[in-house]
Formats: sequence, structure tokens, C-alpha cells
Amino acid sequence: MTGPVTGRATGRTGWVVRPMRAEDVPLAERLSAEAFLELDVRQRRADLPPPVIRSERHASGWVRRTHHLLETDPGGCWVVEGDEGLVGMATSLVREVTWCLATYAVRPGHQGRGIGRALLEAALAHGRGCTRAMLSSSADPLAARRYRLAGFSLHPQMFLTGTVDRTAIPVDTGEKVREGAEADRELMDSLDRRTRGSAHGPDHAHLLAEHRLLVSDTTTGSGYAYVDGGSVLLLAADNRRTAARLLWAALADSSGVVTQPHLTDANQWALDVGLGARLALHTEGYLALRGMKPPAPYVHHGALQ
Repeated sequence: MTGPVTGRATGRTGWVVRPMRAEDVPLAERLSAEAFLELDVRQRRADLPPPVIRSERHASGWVRRTHHLLETDPGGCWVVEGDEGLVGMATSLVREVTWCLATYAVRPGHQGRGIGRALLEAALAHGRGCTRAMLSSSADPLAARRYRLAGFSLHPQMFLTGTVDRTAIPVDTGEKVREGAEADRELMDSLDRRTRGSAHGPDHAHLLAEHRLLVSDTTTGSGYAYVDGGSVLLLAADNRRTAARLLWAALADSSGVVTQPHLTDANQWALDVGLGARLALHTEGYLALRGMKPPAPYVHHGALQ
């Protein structure tokens, strides 16, 4: 999409889709937080943990990531502006042959007016020519319908949560795992291409600045994982044994309740690790894919995929 798209919401209230600007980012963060909290509360099941309350740490990380995407992919970042200010936003990125939807939200009370469809069309246009596409979807039926109609296959996501049984941690955990660094970029890009078909490229610089990096690189296999608070945020490996070693290393550093999201059926090794650690297994949301199968051994990032 090369220019703004105008539309009509309801009655005499109009809106316009336009490229996101740097000054929009704080407002977009609050809009996204409101939309996801409203969805979380509306669809909350009794067997799931309570909604995650927006924290300043999470908000500041969201803002830094979005500024990063504005720098790397200005053509993939859009907002919808109406008489009430921002009512929708979407950020997306292209890495080699893969398009990813990072964040996508419509302000509560404004759904069903064509805003979400216009935003998704603008973001998808950024990936014109890509042969692969990925996004992590909530369990919202309207969102799932929109992605399916856009040609995505929907793969249910699972997550593990609970307190790690310390007696279940293998005694050799960490022996073949080291702290990662900038010098591992080439290795990580290579593993990305093997698992999901495209390197994360410039996203590694952002992730390195934000999170701890663990690397396992031995004669029997290689892999890496970005971790935070005992949870893996992104993991790629060339075999299941190496992937499991990295996930165990992350869980070994956890304290209290830990949640490991974004697990697909293609990554049964991760379920084996989590269940072995006595964590509880749940399902929520989808990994939506186009032109590709669920990557493995791989744990996708919630925004950078």
C-alpha cells in the first residue's frame, strides 16, 4: 500500500489509515495494552492464570521494539486515526523472504467497523513478494477468521506454566550451554534459515540489547535461545536434543511461577521438557502461517516470530 486508505466507520465518524510516526508509538502502546487486556478479560478461562497487568517494564520494552521496527520497516508500520485519536495500529516486518505481523490491535469499542481489515491489508502490502508469512494470533475468533480468510493456516499454540520441579532438572544442564554475544550473529542467522527459512537479521541486535542470550555449539549440534525470567522468548536449533538442552537451561534459572508460551505441535520436544519439569500444559491462540510449515526445533517470538 503506497498511500493512506480512507474509510467510514459509523455514521459521520471517519477514519484514515496512515504510516506510523515516532510520536505515535507511546499512544500505540497504550492502545495495544487496552485492546489485549480487554480481550484477555473477555475470553479468560478458569483454568488459565489471571490477565497480565501492564507493567512499566513491559511497556518500555514494547516501545523500544516498535521504534526498532519503525527504523527497519517503516513501510510495515501503520495506524488508524479518527476523530477520537488513534483507534488502531499494526506493525510488521520483512526478513529476507518472510513477512511477519508483529502487533495488531483495534481500540475496544471500535471493532467490526472495517478498521482491522484495512490495517491488515496495509501491513500485508509491506510483504508483497514474500514467499513465507508468520504471525502469532490470540484466541479471538474474529482475528482467527480474518487470518484464515487471508490465506493463513492456523496451528494451535500451547503454553506451559507452573513452578519448576528442581529435582527434575538434568544434572548436566548447562554443561554445554554458554552465554551468547554479538559474535554469534552469523551462527544464529544460519539456524534461523534452517528452521524458519529466513534469518532474523537486524532483530538480533535489538534482542541482544534486551535479553540474555544462551548458545550451545558443539560437534553434535548448535542452537540459541533468548531468555527472560526462566522463559524462552525465541529459540532455534538444528536438532531436538540441543533445543531441549537450551530450554532446560532456561528453566533452571527460573524462580517462582514460570510461563513458557508459543509451543506448537511440531515441537513435542518442548512439551517433553516442560512436562518433565512438572509444568501444566494449556492451549491458547494460534501460530498462523502462509507458505510454510510450523518451524522446528523452534520456539517463535511473540512479535518478531
